[in-house]
Amino acid sequence: MNKYFRIATMAYLILLTATLGAGLFAGIVVAPVTFHTEQWLGGIVLSHYQEGLIMTQNFVRLSYLVNFMLVAVALYEGYKYKKFERDTVTQVATFFVFATGLLFSQYYIPDIITMQMAGEKMTKSAAFIATHKGSEINFKIFSLALLVLIVRNMQKACK
Repeated sequence: MNKYFRIATMAYLILLTATLGAGLFAGIVVAPVTFHTEQWLGGIVLSHYQEGLIMTQNFVRLSYLVNFMLVAVALYEGYKYKKFERDTVTQVATFFVFATGLLFSQYYIPDIITMQMAGEKMTKSAAFIATHKGSEINFKIFSLALLVLIVRNMQKACK
């Protein structure tokens, strides 16, 4: 592996890991704090709807990172594919990262924003609840596929 490709590989792995870390942090730390403001502020200051609006903005900003990472994945994995350095596990993980990353940023986030703009009543509907649950499941699949992609690329880089 030449020097420049090794540097590109390290930068790629750092980007993948940072994206995974940001996603996990948003789901594990930011969401519970945001949706339980009464514990931190000593009383009900924000409604659940307002907390949801704040959380959505966190995920909108996370989607920018996800989209940037998807471009990097396309370039890096595409280059590796062109050089015939491919394996089935990496290809499947790349597919799932792409599919779920695009679903997150291009389908679920805009759909949730549209429903929130329709008002608080809409966010209590079955359609919103199902969309939100689907986005949670999607992001868990995205995180798992991203972890697999990180591990496989680290295994190859450490050879």
